[in-house]
Amino acid sequence: MPANRMNRNGFYAAMAPHDDASLRKILWTVYWRGNAQLRERIEDELRPQDQPKVKPKKELTDPVGVLAEVTTFVGLATDGAYMAGDRRVHHTERSKWRYTFRRLVAGALAALAASDPAPAQQAVTKIVDLACDMKRYDYFHSDDPVEAAKFVVSEAVAALWESVLRNDGFAAFADCVPEQLIRWEAEYGWTRRGYGQVAEKEMPLAVPLARLLRTPDMWRTFAESYLEALEVAGRADPKRPRTVYKTFDETSYRRKERADDLAVWHEMLLDRFAGTPEDELLDRLVASPALAGPEPIFLRARIAERRGDVYQAAALITQCLKEMPGHQAYLDFAVEVSAELPSRARDIAAPGIPLSP
Repeated sequence: MPANRMNRNGFYAAMAPHDDASLRKILWTVYWRGNAQLRERIEDELRPQDQPKVKPKKELTDPVGVLAEVTTFVGLATDGAYMAGDRRVHHTERSKWRYTFRRLVAGALAALAASDPAPAQQAVTKIVDLACDMKRYDYFHSDDPVEAAKFVVSEAVAALWESVLRNDGFAAFADCVPEQLIRWEAEYGWTRRGYGQVAEKEMPLAVPLARLLRTPDMWRTFAESYLEALEVAGRADPKRPRTVYKTFDETSYRRKERADDLAVWHEMLLDRFAGTPEDELLDRLVASPALAGPEPIFLRARIAERRGDVYQAAALITQCLKEMPGHQAYLDFAVEVSAELPSRARDIAAPGIPLSP
């Protein structure tokens, strides 16, 4: 007990000379000059016993302070300060980075409820960017840092996008979210192994996004913004293929990976727009130079099948199977449109599946 604090007997002795009016004045002074928590405590004590006490409100996290902390943490991580002997990070903090990370995540998400959530939105964006990079780069001493931090990227992104739509309106939402979707979406999630407690909670970003697009007009407007963002992403790719020992085409690999990552979203667009006045958006999608590999061809095959051109659908799916003969979705669609399977695909197909002659 602090030396300057009276015990109960001393406090009661000090109160004894004061009458009721004097005690009320003292209590009023403490109440009026005290902080919010103290005022709520006094109000609870003065409330009649037949009325439930009100739990004190938690003070909202300061969005500006959270952004500053997140910016510092991300900067140190990307500089390698948590991996090497950097004096900016104490050696004990390097092993406790996950606890700092979780605290910052909780603070940033809580700050989204502030009256001005813009700094918190920036903080969450920086955290998600870091989490996406942690899949490929070693910023911390962990074999699977996203799993170690127990950070579910899709949940954080869903909270961020809900905040943007709620506070900034749909125009701002459609302006910034398409680029984030392209940058963050991951076919196999954001953990390195793809399994574990965190991976089980993950979902494609297209799922929470679709929940926020509540009307046909929102779908169309967002899809148009997405196609524009896709063109920007394609233009940002290297103009000439970057090769390593003349065997690896970095540009094609990046575009193929992008098409695979966004396959779930593209399927949603197909289901939403096929056979509608917005059908032309699908033609723009499959013509985008930002996508490569068999996945855009598969999308073209499904569009052709929806339009009744089964012959073209069969030819396109055969082309897909030449590159990926064991892809089960391709095989299933090939059987559906009675496409001719390449010899390798025939060998891989499960016995009993009817194949065209």
